[in-house]
Amino acid sequence: MSDSGLYVQLFSVHGLIRGDNLELGRDADTGGQVKYVIELCDHLSQREEIDQVDLFTRLIRDKRVSEDYGRAVEEINSKFRIIRIQCGGRKYIRKELLWPHLDEYTDKTVKFIKREERIPDVVHGHYPDGGYVAMELSRIFGLPFVYTGHSLGRSKKLRLAADGMSEKEMSRQYKIDRRIRVEEDVLKSADLVITSTHQEVEEQYGMYRNGNVPDFKVIPPGIGVDRFYPFYHDMLADSEKSEEQKFAQASMMQELHRFFMNPDRPLILALCRPDKRKNISGLIRAYGEDKALQAMANLAVFAGIRKDIDQMEDNERDVLTRMLLLLDKYDLYGKMAIPKKHDVEHEVPALYRIAAEKRGVFVNPALTEPFGITLLEASATGLPIVATNDGGPNDIVRNCENGILVDPTDSARIAEAIRTILTDEEAWERYSRNGILNVHSYYTWSSHAETYAGTIRKLVRKLDNEKMERAVPSNVIGRRLACLNAFVVTDIDNTLIGEENGELEALLKWLAAHREGVGFAVATGRTIDSTVAYLKENGVPQPDVYITSVGSEIYYGRTRHPGQGWRSHISKQWDREKIARLLKDFNFLTYQEEDTQREFKVSYDMKPGRDRLARIHDRLLRHKCRYNLIYSHQKYLDILPWRASKGKAIRYLSYKWEIPLANFIVCGDSGNDEEMLRGEPMGVVVGNYSEELKKLRGRKRIFFAKKPCAGGILEGIRHYGFEKKATGRCD
Repeated sequence: MSDSGLYVQLFSVHGLIRGDNLELGRDADTGGQVKYVIELCDHLSQREEIDQVDLFTRLIRDKRVSEDYGRAVEEINSKFRIIRIQCGGRKYIRKELLWPHLDEYTDKTVKFIKREERIPDVVHGHYPDGGYVAMELSRIFGLPFVYTGHSLGRSKKLRLAADGMSEKEMSRQYKIDRRIRVEEDVLKSADLVITSTHQEVEEQYGMYRNGNVPDFKVIPPGIGVDRFYPFYHDMLADSEKSEEQKFAQASMMQELHRFFMNPDRPLILALCRPDKRKNISGLIRAYGEDKALQAMANLAVFAGIRKDIDQMEDNERDVLTRMLLLLDKYDLYGKMAIPKKHDVEHEVPALYRIAAEKRGVFVNPALTEPFGITLLEASATGLPIVATNDGGPNDIVRNCENGILVDPTDSARIAEAIRTILTDEEAWERYSRNGILNVHSYYTWSSHAETYAGTIRKLVRKLDNEKMERAVPSNVIGRRLACLNAFVVTDIDNTLIGEENGELEALLKWLAAHREGVGFAVATGRTIDSTVAYLKENGVPQPDVYITSVGSEIYYGRTRHPGQGWRSHISKQWDREKIARLLKDFNFLTYQEEDTQREFKVSYDMKPGRDRLARIHDRLLRHKCRYNLIYSHQKYLDILPWRASKGKAIRYLSYKWEIPLANFIVCGDSGNDEEMLRGEPMGVVVGNYSEELKKLRGRKRIFFAKKPCAGGILEGIRHYGFEKKATGRCD
């Protein structure tokens, strides 16, 4: 933890986030969660105990959205930045389609952290995609991991099933099972889960197998009371409004008057995304079926921001179409407004105050509501509420005594509650006053940020103390790799370890002496279990990185955490079953035992023979397979994804951890080492090399040692003057 304060990284990956003019309601990804993370970061950055806050999201350069989302770094203030990391191309795609690209996002975030030369004190993931990224970074760097789900996959799956959607369609459209699997893993890994209500903890997270594993902290979000001030402030003689505020109020009044025949009537207001879960149709039905309510008040539904309904996603298009059909069914022309856009910064606060001045009611009829930030905004301006009796509104009405809770499926009850508030002057005044006073007491961003900052500071200290008590090294693998400037990478069999290996101890001493600046990796055809056992048997300390199964797998550090980014990278266009099936009838191939086979490697024994390799290539290419074929020691044939090999794995390490390839010494003895020896790294061929490598003699940056095995590696280190590169970046 920094002496000057905490450095916090938050992750909300979907991309449509910017510092101002938030496009709330633009689509399913731009709900209240966008506002939550912006407000949280802004208010955290104003606290002395917070040194830096970075909000990570996705970089998007797409003509369909604002250019603002294409800025790599947006500085909000001296301590708060929005960092945009590109993954999965640059076009905007909804968050459910981002799952295949999250490992790429994680890798590029690692690069950003190393480039900044500052590791955060805590990572906080929002939604399961942000949770996944934060979880991986937590594992890599040994960081405290905080999670906020906002909405949960199991709850969503139940809602979709209740709406009649099949599991197949849920998987296709929402990747729901993958989301739930990630959520279970996140809950198992999180040090702390922050929620807005107790209902989330007990009922929603309680549906998960790992729902009782992490610690929970309920911290209700706040609102900006400076913007959502009481409606009567505008009536006071000394009230001063900015021109923007005046324009926003005039604009909203003009927009509403465009729809209403009797614009002076009280206003029933709803403000939400066009999502079936928000139950807009239930509110319109309640209003449409109650003639008395129509006679006493107008209805305004601000359902997101739209240009052309036909161009919207299916869910939004269906909701908006249903709104128009109900308007027509109940003949609500002149009584109901459905504006197409609104400005969040100025027009929404003005809208609440207009409704309050008209002595109206704000309604949130959602079928499920994790929190309900709009209820707080409305109440802070003095507008009474009618809200669903699910989730967050229960806490809000209990704390604030500012309105009535209803069953959102009971249209008659919704209408009755609205009428009660509109017709009972004393009740309206009581709910209005209570809302204003109690929102200030319970739900301000300054109090939220204060509780949040204190909570994560305690978490960081607690975990630091636990590490010290358990003698856990502070330089976990991510922290260590972030400080390295060079690497020694070596094959194992007949290179690092072999019969003529009298200098192994000397090599290990050299690596230990230069550990601060030089990493140690093995690159082998062995599986990870075989590698670990064989190194231990020969007294070799655990390396920083394991490149195993001929480069098809990467593992990090003592825990041997799988390199998910590498796995995601090489999986593209890989079809293991197809390759094995196509080669099954070649009688010169012997399928190796199962414990050598891997998800990204098909392995055979094959003796040399005329045209055998050519026949294999011909068969696979004719069937449009993408692959990489490696034949070594005149008997082992390995087929990998086309992006995989030991050499490519080394280049991936160089890219991810920003260590120049020229600072890698790469050592080998046989044909399956050839590809990793070529190119920019400093290649070392040990003295006991096989005939397959003779053709590399005389090539630039490939040194043929005289000594065998470890002695040859040391000879190469001296030849290249590698000690000069052994200074770490964190000295």
